[in-house]
Amino acid sequence: MRMNARFEGQAERQLDFLAEATGLGVSEVLPTCVQRFDEQVRAQRSGRAHFSAFVGRGRGRSDIAGSYKTRLAPGAHG
Repeated sequence: MRMNARFEGQAERQLDFLAEATGLGVSEVLPTCVQRFDEQVRAQRSGRAHFSAFVGRGRGRSDIAGSYKTRLAPGAHG
């Protein structure tokens, strides 16, 4: 895919820095950045999906939500 993009200010400085620091051209830095960002977002979404599979699945006490402040108070037991 071919695209045109405008980078100004901080984004332009960041892009220039990445190109200089890696020795890559801007046209190589951008796809690498997109790939890394994609991996990060997918990992976050995967983690959330994994976590949500466990939320509300316990077989513990059913009164915890209504009494957690009392149970967490100093000196409270069980």
